[in-house]
Amino acid sequence: MINVKNLTKRYVNINAVDNITFNVEENETVGLLGPNGAGKTTTMRILTCFMPATAGTATVAGFDVFTDSLNVRQQIGYLPENVPLYLDMRVNEYLMFRAKLKNIPRRERRKKIDYCLDLTGIRDVQNQITGTLSKGYKQRVGLADTLIHDPKILILDEPTIGLDPNQIMQIRQVIRGLGEKHTVLLSTHILPEVEMICDRIMIIDKGKIVAMDTPANLMKQLKSSSNVILEIKGDGGKIKSSLSGIDSVRSVTWKEKEDANEFYVEGSGEDDIREDIFNCIVKENYILREMKRQPITLEEVFHQITTKETEEVSGNA
Repeated sequence: MINVKNLTKRYVNINAVDNITFNVEENETVGLLGPNGAGKTTTMRILTCFMPATAGTATVAGFDVFTDSLNVRQQIGYLPENVPLYLDMRVNEYLMFRAKLKNIPRRERRKKIDYCLDLTGIRDVQNQITGTLSKGYKQRVGLADTLIHDPKILILDEPTIGLDPNQIMQIRQVIRGLGEKHTVLLSTHILPEVEMICDRIMIIDKGKIVAMDTPANLMKQLKSSSNVILEIKGDGGKIKSSLSGIDSVRSVTWKEKEDANEFYVEGSGEDDIREDIFNCIVKENYILREMKRQPITLEEVFHQITTKETEEVSGNA
């Protein structure tokens, strides 16, 4: 549904988007993950025909974003990070106005508006002036507008920004449900968000796609079995020295606690290091109170990938 090849957006000497290529399949939910300024919003603005690219090609639902922008806009629902609303209109009036602009047949407008009011949880504020709403409710009105013409493709830029924890959970559930019959591309820098919602993740950093896979595969690639948390009684410094001497251990972090010591041990390879640790503890006659594997988190995946990319760039400079 979305096909991007060698897409580039250049500002003077800066590449906001740097020669990226990716596809989003029908009914797939893909998360575009990256820090602020990574190029997420620029990519979305190009795909939604708000901004021209410097080079490359992109098609949405089979239509070229550069030569057939009107047809592209008819196929998508776009929620920008800062939702543009008419603040002097009531929510109901605004959605009716948007339904007319999107050429929804008159007999279907009320039904579609009611559906979106319920789906986004804004029925209780439908008669309020949009300018009086909280940021979270404005975000939800924008999402209702995005959905009202039942587009094939949803492009959502930071869809949960400004929402409270309960609202975030509700919107995540809505987006997860929408992925069953829509193609969804969403951007965020909130790591748990993509893990909970997305089928696939693209990590973008400094305008480049530095990783692309399912959340599970990305975490698997970074040796999730080799991190262990330990709680051991005894001389913390001596214990740390013993653990650091194990061949299969890359690093040991020691945190002193009231009645014991906590250690975070990272392995140097993909193999499970618990047996080596246990043998060391028995040999040194330490008192082991707890040992558990620590699966790698999406935060660690993101940190390792973007840090590696930065180190490679610095090394080539």
